[in-house]
Amino acid sequence: MNTKAIRLYGKKDLRMEEFELPQIKENEILAKVVSDSLCMSSYKATNQGTDHKRIPDDVAEKPIIIGHEFAGELVEVGAKWAHKFKAGDKFSIQPALYYEYGPVGVLSAPGYSYQYIGGDATYIIIPNEVMEKDCLLPFKGEGFYPASLSEPLSCVIGTMHAVYHTTPGSYIHKMDITPGGKMAILAGVGPMGLAAINYALRREDIKPALLVVTDVNQARLDRAAQIYTVEFAASRGIDLRYINTGSMQNPAEELKALTGGTGYNEVLVFAPVKPVVEQADAILAFDGCLNFFAGPSDPNFSAMFNFYNVHYAYTHVVGTSGGNTDDMIEALDMMSGGLDPAGLVTHIGGLNAVIEATKHLPDIPGGKKLIYTHITMPLTPIGDFAKLGETNEVFKKLAEICDKNMGLWSIEAESYLLANADKL
Repeated sequence: MNTKAIRLYGKKDLRMEEFELPQIKENEILAKVVSDSLCMSSYKATNQGTDHKRIPDDVAEKPIIIGHEFAGELVEVGAKWAHKFKAGDKFSIQPALYYEYGPVGVLSAPGYSYQYIGGDATYIIIPNEVMEKDCLLPFKGEGFYPASLSEPLSCVIGTMHAVYHTTPGSYIHKMDITPGGKMAILAGVGPMGLAAINYALRREDIKPALLVVTDVNQARLDRAAQIYTVEFAASRGIDLRYINTGSMQNPAEELKALTGGTGYNEVLVFAPVKPVVEQADAILAFDGCLNFFAGPSDPNFSAMFNFYNVHYAYTHVVGTSGGNTDDMIEALDMMSGGLDPAGLVTHIGGLNAVIEATKHLPDIPGGKKLIYTHITMPLTPIGDFAKLGETNEVFKKLAEICDKNMGLWSIEAESYLLANADKL
């Protein structure tokens, strides 16, 4: 079978190509990709080429397919896996295979390391190790984009599961957020911050009593407040507050005052910005945990941390860069149960839009850029649909569907797009 894919040959060398996939082996699976969500990690891999820890040294001769937040349908299942999967099953992939030294000679991951599997393609071959590691995950919910977004959601799920607190008089750590505690999400209305808010509001097992979300961009704060409302949070027993720290004289002092002066049990940092990290440190409560979930490009990135408080107030820091398979299963289960991640999505495009979007991802405002790999469509903000609809019937109908849904993407919009957009 032929596939069309975006392949990486070296630093900033992305090419859209059509080529023939080999016949699958008995331990492999042929799959159709439907949707892929673009990630900053792909931008970093594109910029770094073989300097990236997951990109093979021979990528110039054996180019890899980029994209790791993808979903689709299984087409043909090799005999080894026929007892567990069947053609027509919808799937997502956990790309973090957790190989110390993978089969392609690097820290292997789909979307970084393989010739025949990645999200920015029409058809792919899923290699045996994905199934061996239980990283091929079924999706029982509607549509495809929720399954694509299960990977970024799993990352914020991991962020919260990874925070910890101490037990006085022992060396036992209690993992996860504090039930009924106080949590702050700093720089929290970008795509991953929105995912964290959505998850925190909809968890059934553990919820904070106070959730403070900060940013310095009022428009983004207003959009977040429209999608994840204070009223909905209150119905879940959560006091949700959106705060613009850019207008504060002393952000740390004023944020701490919102807790009654005690500080926050958990502070999640979603931007690699030195003042934000130091602000997070300053608002930690006794035994408070700071989770740094923000991959800096600068290998020498650093910030001050109050070690007086480390010693006397038991404050501590942890860093996470992704979720594990259990986190992704939790994400898929929540989506199958009705959690809609559409609030993360601000742009829609076809496979033809991937190269330029990936190369310039930090410069494109908004949230997640969602790609449908079997269509041709420029990367388009959802907010532009109505204007484009003045001369294009597809955009007109998409604008009408999104307007019914607070300007958000939806299963209805996805279904209409897949049926009516120009095919690749």
